Amino acid sequence: MVRWMDEKDLDAVAELEQLSFSVPWSKRLLEQGFLGGLDYYLIMEQEGAVAGYLNFRIVAGEGEIERVAVHPQMRGRGFGRKLMEAMEEFAVSKGVTDMTLDVRAGNKRAINLYESCGFVKEAVRKDYYRQPTEDAFIMWHRGI
Repeated sequence: MVRWMDEKDLDAVAELEQLSFSVPWSKRLLEQGFLGGLDYYLIMEQEGAVAGYLNFRIVAGEGEIERVAVHPQMRGRGFGRKLMEAMEEFAVSKGVTDMTLDVRAGNKRAINLYESCGFVKEAVRKDYYRQPTEDAFIMWHRGI
């Protein structure tokens, strides 16, 4: 089930960060984003546990996906897609017509998901990511 994040989810989301990213966001940074009012956080809940989350923001009518993470033991079950679909439905209800994201050039699984959700590679940021150093693809879904 996809739902909005609650403050009680911060520990679980911080753990997902540690499991999912080579340079994870700290719990403090997550909390600042959550409480700051600019970002939206969706949770994928499975059997009462946080199985994944998606963080995005809307600025000047455009959406930007900042984080998508699914617990390693829960991957391959369509949870990322469900998070993306819920995010898009909400974004469209807020008047968003274009959505962007950055993704590691070597993250084929994520790229496949994003492309299947209508995103297209439009540019490359050379050496954008660290640990390891890797290019980022800038992807857009225009006219959602």
